[in-house]
Amino acid sequence: MNFSESRFWIVLLSGLALGLGLRLLLRPWLANRLSTFDRLLLTGLGLYLLLSVSALTFVIFMTVAVVSYVGLWLILRIDLGHQKGLLFILIPLQLLPLFYYKYSNFLLNQVLSLNFSTLRDLGIPVGISFYTFQKVAFVVDTLAFRKPLPRFLDYMCFAGFFPQVVAGPIERREGLLPQMEQFRFRWDPVAINEGAAWIVLGLFFKCCLGDNIAAYFIGVSTTNPFSIWLDNLTFGFRLYYDFAGYSLVALGLARCLGITLTLNFLSPYCATSMVEFWRRWHVSLSQWFRDYLYIPMGGGRSRFWMFNLAVVFVVSGIWHGAGWGFVIWGALHAVALIGNRLLSPRLKVPRTGAWLLTMTIAFGAWLAFYETNPGILWAKARTMLTPAAYSMAALQETLHHWPGGDRFVLACFLGMAAVILLVEWRSVAGRDHPYFYLRRPWVSGLLIVLTVLLAATKNNAFIYFAF
Repeated sequence: MNFSESRFWIVLLSGLALGLGLRLLLRPWLANRLSTFDRLLLTGLGLYLLLSVSALTFVIFMTVAVVSYVGLWLILRIDLGHQKGLLFILIPLQLLPLFYYKYSNFLLNQVLSLNFSTLRDLGIPVGISFYTFQKVAFVVDTLAFRKPLPRFLDYMCFAGFFPQVVAGPIERREGLLPQMEQFRFRWDPVAINEGAAWIVLGLFFKCCLGDNIAAYFIGVSTTNPFSIWLDNLTFGFRLYYDFAGYSLVALGLARCLGITLTLNFLSPYCATSMVEFWRRWHVSLSQWFRDYLYIPMGGGRSRFWMFNLAVVFVVSGIWHGAGWGFVIWGALHAVALIGNRLLSPRLKVPRTGAWLLTMTIAFGAWLAFYETNPGILWAKARTMLTPAAYSMAALQETLHHWPGGDRFVLACFLGMAAVILLVEWRSVAGRDHPYFYLRRPWVSGLLIVLTVLLAATKNNAFIYFAF
């Protein structure tokens, strides 16, 4: 479900118009069943949108959803003493499709060198990492807090809520399920206005900033440090504006329907430490790893806290993709966070210096995120860490890679990104809300104009669909 494609909006609005028209015609006969009809319509719309992505995406989603629900139903019928043991059977079953489609080729062919040719061209079902983690959390929370099994319709509304099912946020039972159980289609001008502002901001992030900056990613040079850093910069901005853009549109769509989702990004590029960065970047995933992996391992109070942190971030890297680069990316962030915890009580770094150091680490680590070839990755890393490579000739080579017009356009979009970050910083500092000033009515109007005028001609799928 690509929010930046007109096809998505045509299908969504057509489905809503048809469903709500049917609801209006049947209302005299539905009586007290309007709520059930609304939830059926919401679930059906979500499943149809998944099917419109691909048949594989739909089938795998339904498989994971049904296995999770039926497995939990069976476990709840067993006495408490045996539930934990059965949980260790159900969770691997939930994770099995994720492992097969996303990691089997990497583990069996690249790590173990077993040469299974059928695994090389597996297509990854869109959103499998997100909805699988959400269902694992649902099962664990239901058992841990001894919650009742919801009705299947309510569960499917929760599991397949179309704004967030394929790329998050990864919602928890206590946050989303009660809203699904009480869901009704209502005309709420306040919620619709609020949701529209989020949608406008998200589409501006994606179509105007993310897609345009992505066009200037080169990724070729292994010997020019300025080119490599420029790639890191353009990739890091593209990733943020693309993924945050999706999350903000999802948040806005949900608000228009009267549903509140987690704000998945809190202006991470305004962070002044790596700890703060991870409190602001992909919030729902960070909280998932904290609650279901880090704390059960002992968390930060254990004497093995460094090991716990390293495991969490290596696993987080692997969650993003099957490849050595993702493992290295996770390990780099683990080292940065361990260093942050060990050194921050002893060092007093000015706020500006702390921000520059944090951004250097964050953008430097993106190299391991986008460079999939280990040999090229090491060559680029060595270049970045070699002071002698930073010559005036290398800088001029980078600057003259594009014609003058392209250099000007890139500078304009990077300048626009810098202005947006300044506004985000002002929102965080002045209002304690990362996007407060970017959602003012007059700003939304300006963003609509900029998006219409400057949206990239090439429509890119959201980058996190690949993860």
